[in-house]
Amino acid sequence: MGDTKNFRRVWKKPKRPLNFELKMEELKILGTFGLKTKRELWKTRTELSRVRNQARSLLALRQEIREKEEPILLNSLYKVGYVQSDATLDDVLNLEIDDLFSRRLQTVVQKKFYFKTPYQARQAVSHGHVLVGDRIVNIPSYVVSVDEEPNVKLTSESVFNEILSKPESDLGSPETENIEIPTEAPAEEVKAEAPAEEVKAEAPAEEVKAEAPAEEKVTPEKSSN
Repeated sequence: MGDTKNFRRVWKKPKRPLNFELKMEELKILGTFGLKTKRELWKTRTELSRVRNQARSLLALRQEIREKEEPILLNSLYKVGYVQSDATLDDVLNLEIDDLFSRRLQTVVQKKFYFKTPYQARQAVSHGHVLVGDRIVNIPSYVVSVDEEPNVKLTSESVFNEILSKPESDLGSPETENIEIPTEAPAEEVKAEAPAEEVKAEAPAEEVKAEAPAEEKVTPEKSSN
């Protein structure tokens, strides 16, 4: 049978999962980065908490030990693109969850190949249309390092090579997504309102003509008297 493995949970649930504000924030993050379940969000939050705890523990050490261990943490975070090359421990403490999600393969593919939504990019990754170097990676949560990012590309037989090249396609550049096409609806509304104004203008003239005979009938009676 073999030895059993001691699995450990790599994520923690929030203490108040039914909090309304927390639920709205989680749903916003799920839609922004195209996550499948909240478990992916909780894993990233746990990873962010782990990185921050390492930075706090280094700040509590003596200066001699800190000078040796601080570059190790910063270099590891720089390789995956979480911080810049000249970052400090304060920058690590200021990391947000968006900084970690931006290094996912799903997000990198969306920005690089101009997918409209993160869910379309997730579908391309899950179906094996994306290469990282010379190997196919079908894991949307794969963390892309700084050295691997230029080597992210679509496979040669992928249908997205043709679809993404067409500007009229559904997966075109996001710059063409919000173009407004002018319509003739305003002109029709003006034409429809024009006769109503003419009727209003002619109404007083008809009233004057109707009153004129009434005055003529009164004048003969005065002359007879």
